[in-house]
Amino acid sequence: MREKIYSILECRERGGYKLSAIYDVIMIVMIVISIVPLGFAKQYEIFRWFDVISVTVFIIDYLLRWSTADFHLRFKRRWLAFLVYPFTLMAIVDMLSILPSLGVFEKVFKMFRIARLMKILRVFKFLRYSKHVQILLRVFKKEKQVLFMVLWISIFYILLTALIMFNVEMGVVEDGTVVFATFFDAIYWAATTLTTVGYGDIYPVSDFGRVISMISSLFGVAIIALPSGVITASYLEELREWKKRD
Repeated sequence: MREKIYSILECRERGGYKLSAIYDVIMIVMIVISIVPLGFAKQYEIFRWFDVISVTVFIIDYLLRWSTADFHLRFKRRWLAFLVYPFTLMAIVDMLSILPSLGVFEKVFKMFRIARLMKILRVFKFLRYSKHVQILLRVFKKEKQVLFMVLWISIFYILLTALIMFNVEMGVVEDGTVVFATFFDAIYWAATTLTTVGYGDIYPVSDFGRVISMISSLFGVAIIALPSGVITASYLEELREWKKRD
């Protein structure tokens, strides 16, 4: 019975594919209805029932996965799997999606609205039930070296341009206010420029500063485009392999 449950939870056999697909759909629906109330300032009575129903399903799902942990972790000593499972990444995410509804975070963070905010963690449960998200995670794992390299290049470029801009625009006043009052202002400007967002709340005033800003924008397009191409190519490759396996 436990092996059958595990095959449905993880879709490990062809015969259980339909049941597994139905189970995934039910869980996705539960995740959606559990986070819908977060978009409303006023909490209606139906939202309380949404929370009760969804957290009940989450608890059942957590217990089923815990009871079949030995099939998932496959330790030589099977009893060890039941001890280790609660500390695995997805088990922690599952538990964090349950605890806010049990009032745990409300007691700990009573002065803040973190109890309600913590329910947003339920979005991460999509990682378990969405095949396309799982493919995307494999892409990130496969291309992690390239992505980390781009990340370090971006951080270095942000700090470098921020340092240059801060020294160029230091003390320059616009409408009675110093534009780059602190180095953090320069980092904020460099980050928004590199990502080509450019909110416009902080901008260089001097001609030299504007030239630096134009150069930074051009490099930003190139740096942001690099990981996009890598991820797209790797995702398409993983998608083709997934279709072949199916």
